[in-house]
Amino acid sequence: MGSPLSGGTLGFAQRLQDIRHGFERPFWVANISELFERLSYYAAFASLARYLNESLGFPAQDASSLTGVFGGLVWFMAAFGGAVADRLGFRRALSLAYLILSSSYFLLGSLGASWMVPVRGAVPLGALVVFLLMLPALGVALVKPAVVGTTARASKENVRTIGYSIYYTLVNIGGAAGPFVASYVHRHMSVENVFRVAAVSVFAMFFAVLLLFKEPRREGDAPPPSLVETGKNFLTVISNPKFMLFLIIFTGYWVVYWQEFITLPLYVVKYIDPKADTELLLMTGPLVVISLTVLLNLATQKIASMKAVTLGTLISSLAWIVLVFKPTVTGVIITLVCVALGEIVQSPRYYEYISRLAPAGQQGTYMGFAFLPIGLGSIIGGWFGGKLMHHFGEVKHQPTGMLWTIIGVGLLTAVLLWVYDRMLSAGRGGQTNG
Repeated sequence: MGSPLSGGTLGFAQRLQDIRHGFERPFWVANISELFERLSYYAAFASLARYLNESLGFPAQDASSLTGVFGGLVWFMAAFGGAVADRLGFRRALSLAYLILSSSYFLLGSLGASWMVPVRGAVPLGALVVFLLMLPALGVALVKPAVVGTTARASKENVRTIGYSIYYTLVNIGGAAGPFVASYVHRHMSVENVFRVAAVSVFAMFFAVLLLFKEPRREGDAPPPSLVETGKNFLTVISNPKFMLFLIIFTGYWVVYWQEFITLPLYVVKYIDPKADTELLLMTGPLVVISLTVLLNLATQKIASMKAVTLGTLISSLAWIVLVFKPTVTGVIITLVCVALGEIVQSPRYYEYISRLAPAGQQGTYMGFAFLPIGLGSIIGGWFGGKLMHHFGEVKHQPTGMLWTIIGVGLLTAVLLWVYDRMLSAGRGGQTNG
């Protein structure tokens, strides 16, 4: 009895020792800074639609479209941000990113300030907002590859998998903390100050990187791709019709998913409870992801990757039925829980599927552009959700029609994914891509 226990204890102690000595300081600096970057991003995202609508006076339709732009541009620029970060070096890329982010969040939250009157008089408010919403995308596009690259370079081989788990966990903690911070600041100060707090958060990371981050280096690293090479990679991707068709179809999932940040806050305060704390409600999804990802991934690991992607899309789409029949704050929470369950089921399998779909030797290129549906879904989702809110809410006064339309888009996406998989399997002689 004593021997197995002793061996298990020694094994656990050895694993802790590996973790303790397996990561260089840049790993911890970069990943902790990523937590604060995510906190700032999701705090701003959680409050943005209401800020644009209630404080700056944009109609709900325009506020939704602009919020979609904020969420979408990040993922478009991420494909090229990696090449820029590699060229600059991770230390300079992170420093520049956090300086850009702190400036843009501060200016975004100061649009209504008296000292901004001359600027607002010289530049149309819409154009000014679009410009300020583009800047955070540039900053985040530099942060992502720099942190992931640092995680690879500053982790020993035997703990690298754990390193990525730590990265993913901290990202989700930041995603949950952001709406909580936004809720607290909105209730106790003002919605404008949400963006200023976000600015302070990333500005602190600017100094943390300058003072504590040392450029990690590894012998034998492949030379970084140039922007020209990245552009060629983009042409390689779009010249594959099967892959592009899949990305276009899967964009429908993100059109549905992003409604929780883009239109749901406006929907809740206009048609469910005007006093609802929408920022706090948006903590639901990240908390579910943190709590249940490992469990659900174990439960669904034997399902073929494409079937898991389709199933996740179906779950996230049907989730909105709850809000149709239970238009209460409790109904919102249940809806967000179900949307998150769909995300957990599909997300890891989506990347697995793309890695299998990519031609041999081109997995890296294809994975780099796997983010495009996320960005496209946010931009289309912002425009589409705004149109739905205006048509069903303000014109027809039947706001649940908006929810049914969102559900319909999700169901259509799931059907198209199923048809796509069947056609691909038929083309391969009935073999499934798993």
